[in-house]
Amino acid sequence: MNKNLLRQQVYGEVRKRRLIFFTFMLLSVIYLSINLVFGDMGLFRYFELNRTRKNLEKQLTELTRQNEDMRTQIKLLKEDPFYREKLAREEFGLAKPDEYIFTYDR
Repeated sequence: MNKNLLRQQVYGEVRKRRLIFFTFMLLSVIYLSINLVFGDMGLFRYFELNRTRKNLEKQLTELTRQNEDMRTQIKLLKEDPFYREKLAREEFGLAKPDEYIFTYDR
């Protein structure tokens, strides 16, 4: 009986160690999974940063287009007298000395 009691004690110790090991592994996997999804560098944060990057790229594209339009307008203002005259008439309501301007309000 002494051998049987010793065998049961050893078997009980092995079961305790296995239970502790598997519990620790399960808790580790749960912790890592939660961190992977919800952490500072998790999936939700990744998707949020990806959306922000796409929005910034759209803004950059729009600003680049506006910048090119302004460069074209500056070049026309410097080099094209007809464009300057058109702009002065449309934007500022200017006219030549012998012209009259008629405006219609709605």
